[in-house]
Amino acid sequence: MKSGDRQTSESFRLSAILSFSGGLQDAYTYNVRDQVFANAQTGNIVLMSQNFMEGRWTEGLRYLFPLLCFALGILAAERISFRFHEAKRMHWRQIVLLFQILLLGIVGFIPGQYHMAANMMVSLSCAMQVQAFRTVHGYGYASTMCIGNLRSGTESLSRYLRSREPEEGNKVLHYYGIILVFALGAGTGGVLSGLLGIRTVWICVALLAGCFFLMSRSDIGRRELPGI
Repeated sequence: MKSGDRQTSESFRLSAILSFSGGLQDAYTYNVRDQVFANAQTGNIVLMSQNFMEGRWTEGLRYLFPLLCFALGILAAERISFRFHEAKRMHWRQIVLLFQILLLGIVGFIPGQYHMAANMMVSLSCAMQVQAFRTVHGYGYASTMCIGNLRSGTESLSRYLRSREPEEGNKVLHYYGIILVFALGAGTGGVLSGLLGIRTVWICVALLAGCFFLMSRSDIGRRELPGI
């Protein structure tokens, strides 16, 4: 397939915006919403298990429910992909973005005494995003977490040092670029959380709305690549 035929959803620009938003959401839930991770479910599992083992059942549940919602978000995005795969008027990934915008918009109104509900909705949104947007310029990546990107980027670096192939060098730049953008989003989220509080999440709403319209501007954004 020609490079010009790639989906808008695979562009580095859109992937960078999604990654920035993903980092911001993780910082938001940790700093504002009772120190629960929106994306880093491994961390949630560790904290959940520790609390359960120590008999702090209520504390464990505040990590369990976002974890379950993350799994539900994966399922929801997969079902949207299956149901609207051939949709002509709107790409199915844009439908996912609309759901995210709705969820995160509501989260900004949820008061502090309902942190668990807010965290569940953010985790649901993050999972839908990571399931729907999995490729940048043909390379598999994750827009809401870093461990897979770090592994892939470092593997590509090792291969590039052996072969000096430009393709491997491009992979290194893409993967580490996405990690950098995610880190910038997390740092920005941490700073703004102290200033804007629960409404910080609305920045993600604006970013995702930008992604939606970025895809809308191009007919390429509505095509489906084989195997995606």
